Amino acid sequence: MADQEQGFVVRDRRASGGSDVPPVSAPDKKQPVLSPAQEATPPQDASTHEAPSLPVTFSSFVISLGSSSLMLMGERLDPQQQPMPVNLPQAKEIIDLLSLLEDKTKGNLTSEEQTVLRDMLYALRMKYVTLASPK
Repeated sequence: MADQEQGFVVRDRRASGGSDVPPVSAPDKKQPVLSPAQEATPPQDASTHEAPSLPVTFSSFVISLGSSSLMLMGERLDPQQQPMPVNLPQAKEIIDLLSLLEDKTKGNLTSEEQTVLRDMLYALRMKYVTLASPK
């Protein structure tokens, strides 16, 4: 073999129950071996600045799905964003998914979560009916 195969590194970034599993890696002469402390600390490069991520909650999940459905119905959530082509079948699929979530989570949501889901479904259904009705 004239060309040597380049290796890869697999890192499990899920929260572990206290057991540190070392990463599985193939030998690679170009990549330096890092200690666990070095691997946990990302390099401080100004060009790769990321915003801190917010925790995922049920309400943020519903809002995310609702925003996707609105975009598929032609809404521009950001004025600088290019408009997406309208895709009513895919928007309806998301609305149906949120409706299924409403049925399956009945009695298990906080009042805030229930309000967010109900209001989002109402807004999406009204917009969908407006767009889907013949003119």
